[in-house]
Amino acid sequence: MTDTGNGSLTTHVLNTATGLPAAGLALGLARMQEPGPRWTELVQRWTGEDGRCGPLLAPGQAKPGTYKLRFETAKYWRDLGQDSFYPFVEVVFTIADPAQKLHLPLLISPFSYTTYRGS
Repeated sequence: MTDTGNGSLTTHVLNTATGLPAAGLALGLARMQEPGPRWTELVQRWTGEDGRCGPLLAPGQAKPGTYKLRFETAKYWRDLGQDSFYPFVEVVFTIADPAQKLHLPLLISPFSYTTYRGS
């Protein structure tokens, strides 16, 4: 199991075509700089066997602003021998209260994706 720790921002990815965690999927977090839009990359991670990765923002590291999680789905599907419609998935969201923990799950299949604010 991947150590997810107590970060203020976490994610996990599930492959809904197989019902299994999406292991080995690359993702990155960026923050919008003002005046913008200019994105500054903060961290890159890969999901572990459980579809999770370490915290994207450690406690106290989050600042109010607009962020983007980019999931590299094309390579993930290609490595599984599948074609896919989406070469990547970008989830743009706002952190209003940096003290609040955020969890952003992503559910993927070769031709669809869903995300939501988790707990």
